[in-house]
Order: sequence, then C-alpha cells, then structure tokens
Amino acid sequence: MMRERIGFVGLGLMGEGMAANLIRKGWPLTVLAHRKRDAIERLVGLGASEARNARSLAESSDIVVLCVTGSPQVEEVTMGAEGLASAYKALLILDCSTSNPASTVQLAAELAKRNIVLIDTPLARTPKEAVAGTLDVMAGGDADSFARARPVLEAFAGRVIHTGPTGSGHTMKLLNNFISLGYAAIYSEALMMGAKAGLTPQVMDSVWRGGRMDCGQYQAFFEYVLRRDENAQRFSMNNALKDLSYLTSFAAASGAANPVSAAVRNSFAAAVGAGQGEKFVPALSDVIAGLNGVKLS
Repeated sequence: MMRERIGFVGLGLMGEGMAANLIRKGWPLTVLAHRKRDAIERLVGLGASEARNARSLAESSDIVVLCVTGSPQVEEVTMGAEGLASAYKALLILDCSTSNPASTVQLAAELAKRNIVLIDTPLARTPKEAVAGTLDVMAGGDADSFARARPVLEAFAGRVIHTGPTGSGHTMKLLNNFISLGYAAIYSEALMMGAKAGLTPQVMDSVWRGGRMDCGQYQAFFEYVLRRDENAQRFSMNNALKDLSYLTSFAAASGAANPVSAAVRNSFAAAVGAGQGEKFVPALSDVIAGLNGVKLS
C-alpha cells in the first residue's frame, strides 16, 4: 500500500528530529524552506524534498505536519497569501505547535470550508525524545481523522493519546505546561527564600532529592541550578510566557478563577521583562533570586 505524502513545516529544536524520523520510517517527506539551512540540508541528505513555499508544499502533500511557535504562525502558514489553503486541495493538517485552543477551533472551522481538516496534535517531552522518536502526543479531532493521523504521529511518538474533539489537544497541552512551569516557579521562589536564610542550593537539594517532591521535572531543573547545564531543559522563557498567556486567555473565556496560573505567568513575565526571555526555563531561578538581592551560584 502506498503511503500518504507528508509535508513538514517548522524545523526547529523539535521539528528536525521529528522530520528525520518520518523519513527513516519510510514516509515520503517534503519540507518547507527554512532560515536554518543546515536543518534543511541534513533532511534533504536523508531523502526529503524541499518546497519553496507553503502552497507548493500543500500541492505535493496529503498530510501536513506543523511544528511552529504558536497560533499566529499557524494562521499565517495556513491562511496567508501563499499559505497551505491557497493550494485549494484537500489536506489533513496536524498542528504539533502549542497553540491557543480558541484559535485552533476557529481556524479548523475556516479550513473545513476549503475541504481541509485541521486537528491539534501538540507534543510533550524534549528535543532528545524528538530525535529518539519517543515524544508524547495529545491529539484533538474526530475519530476518523485521528485514525488517519495516528500512523504518522507514531513515527516520532512513543505515546499518542486521543483527548477528544478539535481544540482539546491544545487545551491539554496548556494544562501540561502549566504544571511543569508551575514547578519551575515554585522551585525558583523556594531557592530564593532559602538563599536569603543562608541555605545553599546544594543543602536544599540534599533534602528534596529522593523524597516525595523529586521527579523528572525537578531533576532537569536542578541540573541547571547545581551544575549550570543550560541544555538540561531546552524551553525558552519567552515560550513559557506565551503558553501561560494562552492559558490565561482560556481561563478568561471559560469564566474560570485562576489565581495560581496567573501567579506563575507573572513570574515568567518578570523574567521576560528583565530581558531574559531567550534563556531556558531553569534560569528563572536566577531571575527571581536577582530580583530579591541574592545569588544562587
């Protein structure tokens, strides 16, 4: 049986590894020209074709995977002047970006008028798992579209979970990130207050590590705190603030009181406002410490 042709947009920290797994597992792949030519050249070397714009990518694809920053980028690549929809052909679009659920639902309705199905398929885990093909995927969409998408998603994912209708995957992703980033904010504030009392990160870690509060998130965060490993958790504070802002928007639209997620968002807003947005999430510990006149290292 011939496999469907896959298009891929977004060859950043996550996307390149995902695209490489699609090629290695036998999917015909076309990738969109990207400012990072080294990623394009590596994928072409593995057997991918290159499209000059989103329209030509759509023309040569049956299913398109998007792995871009967020809703504005998804809207541009789908509905822009040379976007996917401008090809006027039937497509299935898998949005692996972390997008605003309200935008996802509205965009899916617009694309449906052009015989294009959009389902949200955001990711969990890290670029390391993207390379290994063991990401987690949360998929929102109708059952038939999910069944069609599943073999493609399984090329780069170890777990694929159907969360419900379109928009539910992106909602689940925002909740997932809220918990992860909430840990980061709590760790940062605890480290700062400990430093004010003369406790070192090493002493605090010796109490917390191996106890009930130890987990994978803790271990990645403290790789930076204790050993200054900047690559332990490669997710920028700009992206953290973007995701928490989407969650704030969702809470407002649903009439939810969200005091904790609002406080977590403000921690990252302080870091971005201080010019540290390009740094990865564990560097929040240094920002919160600095704002309170102490150092952790």
